[in-house]
This record gives sequence, C-alpha cells and structure tokens, in this order.
Amino acid sequence: MADLLDAESVRNAVAVLDGWEGGTDSIVRTVGLRSFPAAIEVVDRVAKVAEEMDHHPDIDIRWRTLTFRCSTHSAGGVTTRDIALANRIDRIVADAS
Repeated sequence: MADLLDAESVRNAVAVLDGWEGGTDSIVRTVGLRSFPAAIEVVDRVAKVAEEMDHHPDIDIRWRTLTFRCSTHSAGGVTTRDIALANRIDRIVADAS
C-alpha cells in the first residue's frame, strides 16, 4: 500500500499541477472542454491510463465540464499514486485543449 502524503507534501505537489487543489483527503481539478464529445474523449483517455496504472479517479461529467477527484481509498487519502495520476490527467487535458 502507498504511504499517505502529509499536508505540506500535498500542497507542494498541487502547486506544480495545473489547476488542482485539495488536501490530504483528496485532490480535485475541474476543466471545461470545447464540447460534450471532446469531454467524453478525455474521459475515455483517462480511463485507459487509469486502467494501465490500476488507479482510478472519481470523475463527474456535466455536459462539457469534467471534475476529477484523486484519492487512494485503500490508504485513506492522497498518496504519490494520486499525484502521478493527476500528472497524467493534466497531459491528457492539455492535449485536448
């Protein structure tokens, strides 16, 4: 199991991520895409990455707005696995923009 990050480590990590915020329980990013199909394409790409990493975000889809929430449920909060997944999500969103 991955070790939980402390508050300072989470703050430092989200400071270099694009648009993420949160604390030791979870990190969150909301993005707006140009269209509903573009948003679903991003979700599909994130799903493939999540499967590869065996680490899955919570995803809320509202028309063309997506909210990603990362937390390692088995550890009870944010771990390095969440930061790595957030980085991958950032690259997918950047490619779609």
